[in-house]
Amino acid sequence: MSRLICGRFGPNCERYVQLALKRYGQQQSRNISGNHALLKKQASLQSSLILVSERGFWRFYHAHRSRPSKYLLTARGHLSVPGNRRYVVTWNKVGRALMRPRNIIITGAVGTGAFISQKIDAVKKQLPDLEWMKEYIPESETMRNLMKSIKSATSQLSLPEKGFISNRLPKLKDAAVVDSLKSWWEENKSQEATAVLPKGGRVLYAISQDTDNTPTHKNTVPLLGFGRSGATSTSSKRSPEKERLEQVQEEMIQIQIRYQKEIDRLMKENKDLRKNLMLKEVKSGRKRSMRRSLIDMYSDVLDELERYDSSYNTQDNLPRVVVVGDQSSGKTSVLEMIVQARIFPRGSGEMMTRSPVKVTLSEGPYHIASFKDSSREFDLTKESDLAALRKEVELRMKASVGDGETVSQESIAMTVKGPGLQRMVLVDLPGIISTETSVMAPETKNNIRKMVKSHMENPNAIILCIQDGALDAERSNVTDLVSQMDPAGKRTIFVLTKVDLAESNLYNPDRIQSILDGRLFPMKALGYFAVVTGRGNQNDSIQEIKNHEEAFFRNSKLFKDGVLKPTQMGTQNMSLAVSELFWKMVRESVEQQADAFKATRFNLETEWKNTFPRQRELDRDELFEKARGEILDEIINLSQLTPKQWEEAFYNKLWERCSSYFFESIYLPAAQTENSGTFNTTVDIKLKQWADNMLPKKCVEVGWDTLHDEFLKIVEKDKKNKGHDEIFDQLKLAVIEASKNKHQWDGKAEDSLRVIQVNTLEDRSVTDKQQWDFAIKFMEETVKNRLQQTHDKIKELTGPGTWEQWTHWRSKTQDHRNRGATRQELEKILTAEPDHKSNLAKDELTTIRRNLQTNGIEVTNDFIRETWYHVYRQFFLGKALGHCQECRKGFYYYQKGFSDSGLECNDVVLFWRLQRMLQITSNALRQQVVNNEARRLERIIKEVLDEFGDDPDTLAKLLTGPRVQLAEELKKVRQIQEKLEEFIQALNKEK
Repeated sequence: MSRLICGRFGPNCERYVQLALKRYGQQQSRNISGNHALLKKQASLQSSLILVSERGFWRFYHAHRSRPSKYLLTARGHLSVPGNRRYVVTWNKVGRALMRPRNIIITGAVGTGAFISQKIDAVKKQLPDLEWMKEYIPESETMRNLMKSIKSATSQLSLPEKGFISNRLPKLKDAAVVDSLKSWWEENKSQEATAVLPKGGRVLYAISQDTDNTPTHKNTVPLLGFGRSGATSTSSKRSPEKERLEQVQEEMIQIQIRYQKEIDRLMKENKDLRKNLMLKEVKSGRKRSMRRSLIDMYSDVLDELERYDSSYNTQDNLPRVVVVGDQSSGKTSVLEMIVQARIFPRGSGEMMTRSPVKVTLSEGPYHIASFKDSSREFDLTKESDLAALRKEVELRMKASVGDGETVSQESIAMTVKGPGLQRMVLVDLPGIISTETSVMAPETKNNIRKMVKSHMENPNAIILCIQDGALDAERSNVTDLVSQMDPAGKRTIFVLTKVDLAESNLYNPDRIQSILDGRLFPMKALGYFAVVTGRGNQNDSIQEIKNHEEAFFRNSKLFKDGVLKPTQMGTQNMSLAVSELFWKMVRESVEQQADAFKATRFNLETEWKNTFPRQRELDRDELFEKARGEILDEIINLSQLTPKQWEEAFYNKLWERCSSYFFESIYLPAAQTENSGTFNTTVDIKLKQWADNMLPKKCVEVGWDTLHDEFLKIVEKDKKNKGHDEIFDQLKLAVIEASKNKHQWDGKAEDSLRVIQVNTLEDRSVTDKQQWDFAIKFMEETVKNRLQQTHDKIKELTGPGTWEQWTHWRSKTQDHRNRGATRQELEKILTAEPDHKSNLAKDELTTIRRNLQTNGIEVTNDFIRETWYHVYRQFFLGKALGHCQECRKGFYYYQKGFSDSGLECNDVVLFWRLQRMLQITSNALRQQVVNNEARRLERIIKEVLDEFGDDPDTLAKLLTGPRVQLAEELKKVRQIQEKLEEFIQALNKEK
């Protein structure tokens, strides 16, 4: 009996055959080569067993194809030997049976290759636009070699070449083996043969001859399986289509991983090339002009639109990616995965996003972030800069939230650049909440919903709806809101986060598949994606999270069970889809927006021509510059005032401020003295005290007020000019007021004034008649003015007189009657005692009250004293005015010392000393203003103007009106239109 065994033999083939031969009494074996072996039975049995490789068998078959033989294979794969009858099976039938596995292998290989080729083409279409790299990568032999290596790598992913199967079959190189097989076949073609299963547990080919009449397994070698034990392997029951599907899925994941690694490698090389280029520019001293990126131009347009408030209802309908979701749904984590950096504040279960954050993503050689209103750049590859950036974002959010509020409508604008980033503009909004906690402000829940709705109302806004996959779908709030704003789902992309937790905790493939197919939630979307944004550790880096995401999807049951499709998995696929939709909507809507602003500009220009036909279109900044020039010209006009004008202004202001103190505290108490010696002593003491303490400070205040009053007079005088523009009036007054508050007089001025005033007031000598006449005139004018003020006050207290009552139909009140009666009683006392002191005694108060009571008038002592104050001063000033007339010709007696004349004119000398002090102080103040204070005021006004110019809110309050608002709006519309046209031109070039 002979046995011929053919197949693909594994490393354990010989060991299994030895065990089988030992079981059936066979003992000898001889290895012929690595592909076949010859084993002999005991000599008494006259049988042998030969193992031949598949390649060797086919060479043997073609050499003996014309010889007849009989072979039959049982249902279990054993060789059956017929008995008396000989069943002839032709070589053609055996060939057809043996060719079937080859057909299966060839068909599967070709189909798999075609499928992989299609997937590679689809992946190539999703490659990002790398046109911007031309600006940074110089043409060199290194880049050409790099491209050649990439092309050679991609060329290896193609259909199998001709002879794919035959080249991989083992070859028989030993011709002597083939000859021995031929001779053996001639000698043993009547003997039986059986089959040994090759590696994997399948019979490939079997040759057998037997003389038994019935199928039997008595004399056959048992099936040997190499690779798995047992005749029935589990893998043999698996569907080949399912195996191919799993293999293709695994290959697709590997292709995606290799694609991303290739992109990362290219970006790294680009970054290094960019650094070398910049270093070369620094060494050579030349700076290369850099073209602004398309996304930066688009972001500038959006910034202008956010600041624009149109009266024509021209809405901002340009696309943005609005990121919405429930609180703690992983919304901010998805954004960080897109940005590829942990840039947002972190919290555990609390609200962290308190205001909208607009993030502009663009490609660049360095991974950096910056705010729109700041020049500082944060290196996102350094943990220290990341921590500082998160702290800055948190501080800006807190600053934007008003007192008593939880969220803010004010946006925080940020730009992030880096290699491999998808170019788009995203807006991260606060998460939607179901319940307001005790630490939240009232209406926080409604305010968040209103904010989210306002951002989604834009018909071109892309809604990135984030749903927590680890929670029950029934607890979702955001899906209902999104379905209201975008019922058809034409601009919505759905993202299911925390899929790893969903698989481990709540694994329900049908439910997850219904979510990703858009059948579970009431909303619709253009695309559905599943992502993993972390492992629950806030300290994980983006690269660690990406590795975790790739590992999860590679081994995910959801993917292997067909719930997840390769194009639905991962943040990278989601980012590509969002970016593609973003730019698609930008191209479709930007020209319509430009046309809308073009029409708005035409309407505004027409309104300006009809309303202000003879005036230039000056916006608020241009008007401020014009007003600035006028104010600086007006302050220069202060130098045009003559010294006489300055001294008169200071003289009048000083006497206005000092007259009350002089009469009440110096002149009146001194006049109560009994003789001239006591009068002069009292005057000297009080003047000395006044000059040492109060007078210098009061004079500095007078100088400060006079300087600003004169400047205000010049400004008011300018209003009478023909070309005056009233739109500047409010601004000029605000500048004057602010400069007054900031202006401080020189601190040394008080000391110098004190010395001058003390020396002047100590001088009591009147040298000539002219000075005496000046003193008489000054005393007469001041006493008359004071007397008139007192008379007016008494008239106000006592009411209208008889003539005035008849002519003006006015009547006295009871208080007026009481004042009049009290005045009459007080005048009786002064008439009886002309030298009465300035205070009433108690008995005098009692007498006056009794006299008034007899007339039916009830008054208090305070009421009497108040009336006495004005009546006595009227009497005193009248007597002083009469004394002034007596001393008009008393200069001669003054020179003689008033010894024999009986005339006392010491009060005239007092007024002379006061007048001299006022004149000298005015002159000193004039010198200080001309030499120092005018220039200091000019410098302060310039500082105030600079502060106003840097504060847009202040300018908006001070420069206002229909003309300013129209010019300002026209300016903004022109800026927006120009930026839109510039962006459209660049967009068309990129196409």
